[in-house]
Amino acid sequence: MGRRDFEDDPNAPAANSLVPAASAVVIDDTGRILLQRRSDNGMWALPGGAMHLGESLPDCAVRETREETGIEVEVTGIVGTYTNPRHVFAYDDGEVRQEFSICFLARPVAGQLAVSEESTDVRWFEPQHIDTLPMVASIRKRINDWRNGTMPATR
Repeated sequence: MGRRDFEDDPNAPAANSLVPAASAVVIDDTGRILLQRRSDNGMWALPGGAMHLGESLPDCAVRETREETGIEVEVTGIVGTYTNPRHVFAYDDGEVRQEFSICFLARPVAGQLAVSEESTDVRWFEPQHIDTLPMVASIRKRINDWRNGTMPATR
């Protein structure tokens, strides 16, 4: 299923759903960051996705990271809360989701890199090598918030 991101775009479709989601900035012992190339839009992104009933947001970040990258993680902190009502994701099935996401900081504890149906590539990157990667603005914002050590109240 394809996805298109709209942020502060007056031509964006109106949201018709709000789904809690989590993502993770996963940093290994050498300071590299884990990224996946999404199969739905071809962009590099943090692992993450929608929360399931019966799980917490940190558990969601752990599950999504494992499913999308093959890496098992431990949550160690929060990068930020992202709830911009002018940021929506339009899916091919007609859903237009308003952003509501908590981005966690995490460290790898087990696993091996592996792609999934949601990712076409998974890699560890030195932080200085990600600035030119194709990436949606909201993901770049989360990475920059982590780099700058700032935890925004809401975005």
